Amino acid sequence: MPRIARKILYQEVADQIRDMIRSGELAPGDWVDESSLTSVLGISRTPLREALKVLVSEGLLRIESRRGCFVNELAAQDLESIFPLMALLEGRCAYEAALKAQESDWAALVPLHAELQRFAQAGDIDAYYRANAKIHVAVQALAANPWLSGVLDNLRGVLGLSRHHSLALPGRVRKSCAEHLAIFAALRARDAQRAESLTREHLMRQLEALRLLIQQSDEVQAQPPDTRTPVFEPGVPPDV
Repeated sequence: MPRIARKILYQEVADQIRDMIRSGELAPGDWVDESSLTSVLGISRTPLREALKVLVSEGLLRIESRRGCFVNELAAQDLESIFPLMALLEGRCAYEAALKAQESDWAALVPLHAELQRFAQAGDIDAYYRANAKIHVAVQALAANPWLSGVLDNLRGVLGLSRHHSLALPGRVRKSCAEHLAIFAALRARDAQRAESLTREHLMRQLEALRLLIQQSDEVQAQPPDTRTPVFEPGVPPDV
């Protein structure tokens, strides 16, 4: 019984640290202060270190010899590796959802897509991102594949470490909205293959937008400090 209790505790601690990473309280590159966390969370070092091991295995943290534990940072190459995988997995979600969901399920998502359009027209990136994320999660739930969901949830958590946000690229919000509406139409028509194909394209276009933003950011960093033009990087992850 004590062993089970310890397992539950470290899982709860891992959940709390995940939330701290998602909220930006622990930002990419930050050193994880174990003493501070044990005090803030009211725990001993044993469950904390067990929780850190879990988060390292998920790719959210990394251990550096003689330096300690740090929040991971995503390089451009990491995005190049993750997005094609996300495209495959989210495409499969769309495929399965198209076959499994009922019309009533899709009807329930109509208001959310209406919100998406409204936020896109208003240029409200943060509100659009939140509605966009809800749609991705809803389609994932309708796919009703827990194995697929588990992998996607982990990858989304890792993508949250990115400093860049594809919706920051001028014109990307409206294009993203149009892509979502096309995917939704395919889903409601129960056209599984088209829904899968459009979803994959949607994810890869996000990667294309991120490539441009990273290129712009690199060009800005190469300029003398007094001539730099800032590149907008909102504090939210890529729109997946």
